[in-house]
Amino acid sequence: MSDKEKKAFVLRISPALLKEVEHWATDEFRSTNGQIEYLLNEAIKARKKKSSKKDSETP
Repeated sequence: MSDKEKKAFVLRISPALLKEVEHWATDEFRSTNGQIEYLLNEAIKARKKKSSKKDSETP
């Protein structure tokens, strides 16, 4: 799947958490969907960075 191709799916999320994400998205001039996608991408990058750091430290 290319970066431009998007896959739609249902997300179950608590109303309180959704409200927080909506406010955060507004603060950063993103749509709610865009904010969720941004946060997921950042989490994946951080995980990969942590994983590669851990791999390089292993003797």
